[in-house]
Amino acid sequence: MPEKIYPITLREEERQQLHKYVKQGKKSARAITRARILLLADAQQTDEEITRALGVNRTTIYRVRKEYCAVGVTKALAEQPRSGAPAKIDGRVEATLTMLACSEPPEGYGRWTLQLLAEKLVELEVVDSISLPTVRTALKKTNSNRG
Repeated sequence: MPEKIYPITLREEERQQLHKYVKQGKKSARAITRARILLLADAQQTDEEITRALGVNRTTIYRVRKEYCAVGVTKALAEQPRSGAPAKIDGRVEATLTMLACSEPPEGYGRWTLQLLAEKLVELEVVDSISLPTVRTALKKTNSNRG
């Protein structure tokens, strides 16, 4: 079997820390999976065995091994920031949305709908455009769901 590029050899205190980390189960599922990967790799399990045992991709195992060797156990367990579009709604938009949702609905309507709220935000030039799921999520965050 070829030599691993990033072999895992945990110190006893790291091993105990990881066993405790997994046993408590108070962290994210991804972090617990990373801890299990390190424990299984330390137990000399092959990547194929770890893949079958945990249902993760070999790339994930490689990245966890690499991260552990580069920066240690604490950073290897931490979630890295993910790329993606920045949030469309900021505090100003949320405040305006909440204020609208708590106000009287437009003439001829019994209550605010998600569509009415989205249209009003665009009309008031608070946002250029906004989707209904975004409005719904913002209202749920403030426990003001009208839709």
